[in-house]
Amino acid sequence: MHVLILGATGAVGVLLIQEALAASHTVVVYARSPEKLPEEIKYDPRVTVHKGELDDREALSSAIMSVDAVLSALGPSVSLGSTHPKGTPLARAYSLIIELMRGHRVHRLLALGTPSITDPSDKFSLRMSIIVNGVATLARTSYEDFVAIGETIRTQGNDLAWTIVRVPILSGADDKRFVVGYVGDGKTGIWLARAGFALFVVQELENNEWVKKAPLITLP
Repeated sequence: MHVLILGATGAVGVLLIQEALAASHTVVVYARSPEKLPEEIKYDPRVTVHKGELDDREALSSAIMSVDAVLSALGPSVSLGSTHPKGTPLARAYSLIIELMRGHRVHRLLALGTPSITDPSDKFSLRMSIIVNGVATLARTSYEDFVAIGETIRTQGNDLAWTIVRVPILSGADDKRFVVGYVGDGKTGIWLARAGFALFVVQELENNEWVKKAPLITLP
């Protein structure tokens, strides 16, 4: 498949590009600062790079128009001391992305999320509740943007084949293991390696087992 990857210059995005290429997909990267990409990705003939902002309709449309699916690693930082703008800018970006996808007849969207985006299949988990409440308290604007991202995809993207891939605390470990489920189901935890997210997204792109669902993926 020919896929657009958003959030490509971050740690998760780079792994997602590498995983997509390893699975024989071709990649379009849309990034504000594509110079941050590793050299081996920038000059890979299977990768096409578009530079632009998330609110640049014309540039974003050009990146979306030829792809089969959109894979997004976009997400506000929730690390202590980070500052994320008010006004849910990433949710507003998703609104434009969905509009352009519809216009170009691109139907598959896989997007990064967190347990701040709740799901009817979730059950109570004390550990996860502490984490989510901590984010809501210490990184309020990031929390609000993640919640708004979930609402935007579910409502405005109701005619798309979307999957919100919710992740817990991410680590840089070289570990691709994951389990898929929901909060409080007895098998999911609170940690996941970024490499596991990348592998799940590429597998789900091919398998379509979680369409219009928001699973939680964690280390076993």
